[in-house]
Formats: sequence, structure tokens, C-alpha cells
Amino acid sequence: MNAIHEKYQRLIDYCKSIPPTPTAVAHPCDRSSLEGAVEAARLGLIAPILVGPRDRIEEVARANEIDISQYPLVDAEHSHAAAAAAVRLVREGKAEALMKGSLHTDELMGAVVRGDSGLRTARRISHCFVMDVPGHEDALIITDAAVNIAPTLEEKADILQNAIDLAHALQVKEVRVAILSAMETVNPKVPSTVEAAALCKMVDRHQITGAVVDGPLALDNAINLDAARIKKIESPVAGRANVLLVPDLDAGNMLAKSLTFLAGADAAGIVLGARVPIILTSRADAVMTRLASCAVAALVAKARRESGQIRG
Repeated sequence: MNAIHEKYQRLIDYCKSIPPTPTAVAHPCDRSSLEGAVEAARLGLIAPILVGPRDRIEEVARANEIDISQYPLVDAEHSHAAAAAAVRLVREGKAEALMKGSLHTDELMGAVVRGDSGLRTARRISHCFVMDVPGHEDALIITDAAVNIAPTLEEKADILQNAIDLAHALQVKEVRVAILSAMETVNPKVPSTVEAAALCKMVDRHQITGAVVDGPLALDNAINLDAARIKKIESPVAGRANVLLVPDLDAGNMLAKSLTFLAGADAAGIVLGARVPIILTSRADAVMTRLASCAVAALVAKARRESGQIRG
């Protein structure tokens, strides 16, 4: 198993050189969410502020023998209130990341996107999976498979820039983005191929920066050099992509889950484009996946601090 988690372990090890990221943990009212936050704290990835009903959190901690005595606890009577209070901690500068506990993603994101009190920026909010795929040399970033259902070209530009910025935060030396479709030729009957070509031209005009980008590319010739050679695709990205931009949520979700359930990959998740990184974990996530998500958030928060963006 260690070899499988090698990419994640590298991220976690790198985070040992930076201070723990103050993180508001919204409604950690079950074992997996509370344990995940405390384990991430034990490894120095985050400095958690637990937000939710005090009695319930303390009861979960007691029942599962989780020591939370050293972590601040902000009392909030229910999950909606916990989401709002966690967002408020960010707005007050007391937290540099958000972490989802045992509440619905919609509840947390509803508080994040609220116009008057949320964490919106000029950038579109989007999700990235950082996938550790067995047998694949580098981690793969897949976007967007969780937030944007059918993004427009304008929204895809933001989704792409968010993913590029994430790759840089993760210390990726050369960011190579494949804009995926069902084919590698531009076909007016397939809108995703036209949008892929437009995004590439936006890169040429420096409207999107920080990466080598090519598309449309089919999945095989995006990640497999032999497939790219057979199709005679001359490109610095084809066969070597480390970021995959999918056409829509359906395609992204199926791709990520195919890698997880058919190829044994792990999928750490992060939401970008808000004032701070947002850690969206699932109850089905393995401990290593939860820790990797925290490590990713810590590196994004570090990059934001260094660029002076921490206040939004």
C-alpha cells in the first residue's frame, strides 16, 4: 500500500516544513470527520478550530476516545449555524482554510457563496481532485468533477486557471494541461472541442497563464505517449498531461470514479476560487485521502499567503 500512496506521502512530508494551517472544521459530529481533523492536526497539517454543537462534538470524542482538549471549540447549535460560523472565522482572519465535517456539501457551500457574508472572489469557484493513480508516475489533477455542472467557456477559463494555480501550489515543475473531449480534432458538431480550441487561444493571448495547455485531446492521447504517437499528435502535452480539464461534471465524475473503483486510485479533493481553500471530504474516504486533502489545502494556503492573497 505504501507505493500506492507515495505521491500523497510526498505532499504530507513537504508540509512538515510549514506551520499548521488554521482551519475551521464545520460540524465534525461523527467519528470520521472528527478523527480526520485530529489526525491531520497530529501530523502538523492543520490547526483545527472545531465548529458545531459542543455537546455532540464532545460526546463523539468521548465515545471514540478522541482527545480534543487542546483544540478550540466554537459552539453552534446545528449544521447550518456551524457552516455560517466557520465562514465567519475565515472572514475574521482566524482561519485560512475550511474543512467539511458531517454536514451536506450544499450546506457548507451555501454559506461560502452567500453574497453578503460568504467567501466569494472574482474567480469562479471550482473543485479539483488530486488523484494518486497506481502505476502513474505523477499525481493527476482532474477538474471539475464536483461543483460546476455544465460550465460555459468563460467559467472553464476560471476552472482552468484555478487548476493551474493549484498545480503550482503543489510544486509541480511543469504544468501540462490537456483539455479533454471525445476526440483530438476540432469538430463543430462537438461543442467541447470548439471550447477546447478557444481555451488554447486564450492561453496564447495570456488570458490564462502558468501552464502549457493543449486540446482538444482524448483521454488516451492525453496521458499515454504511445496513443499520442500513433495519432501523430505533436504536442508538449499529449501523452504527458498532469492536469485534465473535463468538458462537464458528468464526464469528470465518471473519470474520477473510474480511476478510483477500477484502477484503485485515491482522490483527495479541494475547492478553489473562494478566499481560502475548502477541504471536501467524504465519509467513504480513507484516512490517507483525508490527510492528503488537508496537505493540499495547506499548500494552497501557503501559496496564497506568499502571494499576498490571504485577505481575498
